[in-house]
Amino acid sequence: MPTPPPRQPQDLMQLLTRAERLAARRLQGVLDEHGCSLDAWRVLAQLADGEGHSMTSVAEAAFLPPATLTKLVDHLVDRNLVHRRVDPLDRRRILAFLTPRGESYWRRIDREVRAKWPVLSDGDDQLLRVLLERMIGAVEGAARTAT
Repeated sequence: MPTPPPRQPQDLMQLLTRAERLAARRLQGVLDEHGCSLDAWRVLAQLADGEGHSMTSVAEAAFLPPATLTKLVDHLVDRNLVHRRVDPLDRRRILAFLTPRGESYWRRIDREVRAKWPVLSDGDDQLLRVLLERMIGAVEGAARTAT
């Protein structure tokens, strides 16, 4: 039995990057029809649960620096898709929520994204999710032990 080739991190990074860019391009094609950016879609997705989220948690979930998120949320507020409210438990924090118009907008976009998203074969979506979460854990664990 031949020995497997040595692990090549750059091969995995190449595949991950290619998959992310192709998926983002496909998603952006759908979002463009609704005047929505990928970053705005990530923010709307975070807020779609209706629970209200701090700007810090939204920034982390959307992979955006705080200043960029603030500008984006300002834009979403101007479009009457998002509103801000003082957190009743901690008056120093601001929570962001979808407006009724934002909820309707989100449902419309989400429905179309789901309809046009490529489907993997039975169980592969879940397998990919598990493997990516495992990889994230391993990379984060390695980063913690390196410091």
